[in-house]
Amino acid sequence: MRTYLPYKTYAKLKTIIATGEAIDDALAEEVAHGVKEWALRKGATHYTHWFQPMTGTTAEKHDSFLDFDGDGQPINRFSGKALKQGEPDASSFPSGGLRATFEARGYTAWDPSSPIFIIEGVNGNTLCIPTVFLSYTGEVLDKKAPLLRSMEVLSREATRLLHLFGKRNVKRVTTTVGAEQEYFLIDKAYFLRRQDLVLTGRTLFGAKPPRGQQMEDHYFASIRERVLAFMQDVEIEAFKLGIPAKTRHNEVAPAQFEIAPIFETSNIATDHNLLLMEIMRKVASRHNFALLLHEKPFKGVNGSGKHNNWSMATDTGENLLEPGKTPHENLQFLTVLTTVITAVYRYADLLRTSVATPGNDHRLGANEAPPAIISVFLGQQLSRILDDIENNKKTDYTDKQIIDLGISTLPRISRDNTDRNRTSPFAFTGNKFEFRAVGSSQSIAGPNFVLNTIVAKVLREVCDTIEANLKKGMEFNQAVMESILPLIKESKPVRFEGNNYSPEWEKEAARRGLPNRKNTPESLKDFINQKNIDVLKEMGVLSEVEIKARYHILVENYSKTLNIEAETALAIAKTQILPTVIRYQQILAQSISSIKGLVGESTYKTQVALLEDYASLVLDLQKKIHDLETVLTKAEETEDEVKKADFYCEQVVPMMNALREIVDTLEDKTADDLWPLPKYREMLFVY
Repeated sequence: MRTYLPYKTYAKLKTIIATGEAIDDALAEEVAHGVKEWALRKGATHYTHWFQPMTGTTAEKHDSFLDFDGDGQPINRFSGKALKQGEPDASSFPSGGLRATFEARGYTAWDPSSPIFIIEGVNGNTLCIPTVFLSYTGEVLDKKAPLLRSMEVLSREATRLLHLFGKRNVKRVTTTVGAEQEYFLIDKAYFLRRQDLVLTGRTLFGAKPPRGQQMEDHYFASIRERVLAFMQDVEIEAFKLGIPAKTRHNEVAPAQFEIAPIFETSNIATDHNLLLMEIMRKVASRHNFALLLHEKPFKGVNGSGKHNNWSMATDTGENLLEPGKTPHENLQFLTVLTTVITAVYRYADLLRTSVATPGNDHRLGANEAPPAIISVFLGQQLSRILDDIENNKKTDYTDKQIIDLGISTLPRISRDNTDRNRTSPFAFTGNKFEFRAVGSSQSIAGPNFVLNTIVAKVLREVCDTIEANLKKGMEFNQAVMESILPLIKESKPVRFEGNNYSPEWEKEAARRGLPNRKNTPESLKDFINQKNIDVLKEMGVLSEVEIKARYHILVENYSKTLNIEAETALAIAKTQILPTVIRYQQILAQSISSIKGLVGESTYKTQVALLEDYASLVLDLQKKIHDLETVLTKAEETEDEVKKADFYCEQVVPMMNALREIVDTLEDKTADDLWPLPKYREMLFVY
């Protein structure tokens, strides 16, 4: 920008980005010219408005810079209008009934707060302009617009709170996110031989091998050379796009890995995470890998999440969730902390909805991921502080912050204010909250716009109460304490320091009144709960029409996803598994026939018993195929989308699991050279 824009234009644009003001047409023209010159110098031939429709991925329509002047001579042209606004077809994207099929017009609008970038291609590069996506009638049809709205409202309410604390120099508060991305890598040759991985992203069949992750030897282990080469190329490609990759390592499951970025503002972090997933797919292919981002690609080993590390920062550089050395004396921190905990308590169901996907259903609640019950972990010290405030008790919180190992050559270890709880879905980790329930394939826009909105709502309430208390003549510290004390008491049920995986916690959570939505259709119903509609409407993040449209999109997506998985399972079972097991059954029968009369009766009977056992499994396989076909037909005959999603969850999924169980049993009993699908031991350990 400094190189390609006049200084006044550069300075004005930087100010607008920092303050969130609108860009006028004259400024847009100047910026467009600079953008064009930069893009052409970088080898770009086309430009696109890059947006995030409700499909959960990204979308783009490329237009050439090529135009003709009045004399018919070719020129490169890019106007301010082309920069600010585009017009993709809106009829073919999910709209939840907002747009009829014949109503095609939609608009994209430039988001100046997210950097424009260039994607390199084989024969030319493309200028990408981050945008929001909206309908002809003004409803938002994407995931970015609600996120930007939620950031605005949170900034407004958080700035208001800081002004009450006397920090009048703060003009803006941004939410910051670091999204730890987990993923699997398998050899592309195995991937292409598995219909289920190609079409659904997960293995619908596959017997658990003798060795999985039980040796706990993959986590943080030495990175294999081929994988490290992939990681290094990913980081190079990411750096070209301004994506600051910070950490790489082996994850818990075999063939599972993680990449983590440096913190950025929520909208840029969202854009960069979506770009990073696309970069990893492309680079994986170059290295003859297949990248798996599904939440549960392999049954019986850990799935993948996307830990969403969330905090708030001022334009003056202050992290509002930094407790300092004496958090019990930091009233501003305690106010912000209490606000976040209260928001999570009141809207735990809405937060759970934000991570409800068919893929995440396989992961949430297992001993590898946070449960479907949303709770907050603070750590011993912060929990004690809040308890003492509630009980009007003063305590000395001096704590030894250094761990001395007693070995003179080793450094002393600085200890954080709080430990980490890997079983908690929403854990405080020093100066941020880690929302661990986000799925690995998800856009982080949804969870973050919900989180921003509910925190902004409680911030507004706290500010109103403080101002009312001050008008009554209260001293400031008392006015603040009187505002947060009821919230500390109210939100106490959501605070839990123990093992979230334990069966006892599920019973205790029910006693506390915490919601426990165990599957996506059940959780999605909370999205249109009046309480949740009201908060999204009141804070100006989504209208009721937009909320209900999103609900229908998510419900429909669930049924479509399950339908694809069921149809794929049937295709594999009927065209690959069934012919294979019938062939092996024939081999067993022929073997018995060939040795009859040549061996003793006991040997003969043993092999007959083996054949009878195998034949019964084959018969059971045929029955399970028929059962799934029958129930799938009934599911597709259900016209009501909500009832259809419930039917898939309650009837189709159990039938798919039953079919999987019999196929996996047959895998363990069928000759290895006959089995048509690459096995877990090959995919997870040979790369």
